[in-house]
Amino acid sequence: SVMADTRKVQGPGTDRVLLFQEAALFPWLDVQHNIEFGLRQLGTPAGERRALARRFLEMVHLQGFERSYVHQLSGGMRQRVAIARALAINPAVLLMDEPFGALDALTRDRLHAELESIWSSTRKTVLFVTHNVREAVALGDRVLVFSPRPGRIVREFRINLPRPRSLEDHSLVDESAEILTVLRDAIGNDELEAENG
Repeated sequence: SVMADTRKVQGPGTDRVLLFQEAALFPWLDVQHNIEFGLRQLGTPAGERRALARRFLEMVHLQGFERSYVHQLSGGMRQRVAIARALAINPAVLLMDEPFGALDALTRDRLHAELESIWSSTRKTVLFVTHNVREAVALGDRVLVFSPRPGRIVREFRINLPRPRSLEDHSLVDESAEILTVLRDAIGNDELEAENG
């Protein structure tokens, strides 16, 4: 079972928000109204919705794009709108399923820095799923290595590197190499078990 703040999770809730690899924005709404969407569902008054949307637009550096539609935004901008929408409802936990996987390397690096800055100012719990080991080390305090089929935790790593972190930092590269070795062993052992039935 899954627990959140000592309570068993029974289903969806506003205390946790999931962000996908694709931004999952509403194409018929502009940026402002995409960010306000969850707040509207919660019954937040219009003036407060607008103020919160503006606050989070500033946090993700998209002020000036309030009236833009999804098709007018780059992939990185779309993800920043999705992050702003998630933060606007003030969840305790952000669940991020490879949110930067479809982005180019430069945009991904910018969003790493932006996510770290957002985390630093909000201190939200972030559960970040990625297949990129260096990304996990750059962003995480803990990295869990899972085995394939069935997924189970093989090993946990505590990341004690100073922040902000750079993907080029030698300590980060060394930590990533150790994790990658464990990951390769887990995949190799799993494949051997499957072959030997």
